[in-house]
Amino acid sequence: VQLQASGGGLVQAGGSLRLSCAASVRTFGNIAMGWFRQAPGKEREFVSAISRSGGTIVYADSVKGRFTISTDNAKNTMYLQMNTLRPEDTAVYYCAAKGGRNYYIRGDDYDYWGQGTQVTVSS
Repeated sequence: VQLQASGGGLVQAGGSLRLSCAASVRTFGNIAMGWFRQAPGKEREFVSAISRSGGTIVYADSVKGRFTISTDNAKNTMYLQMNTLRPEDTAVYYCAAKGGRNYYIRGDDYDYWGQGTQVTVSS
């Protein structure tokens, strides 16, 4: 599985961005996927994940109500719509994948990672 993240950029506080994660995989519907982020000097943290069985979605409390995760099976792509961005959302955002249809919130559970895309929110 190869993952290609894109869509990051510089945005003012209160603005929006949509991240994409394109997956090179034969059976996109059978892989669990998630988003993580890492700010400078901080550990990687969970942002959101989606299961492929039943469509269970989970979010970190810090992004709940502002971020929306989704997938497009026809395009083998996962998205993260980020609204009402805050300076504390500034980080490199990574997409991750794992074979299976459950959802996972621990980074160590994932087998495949994208290269990361920088999101910078100015105040």
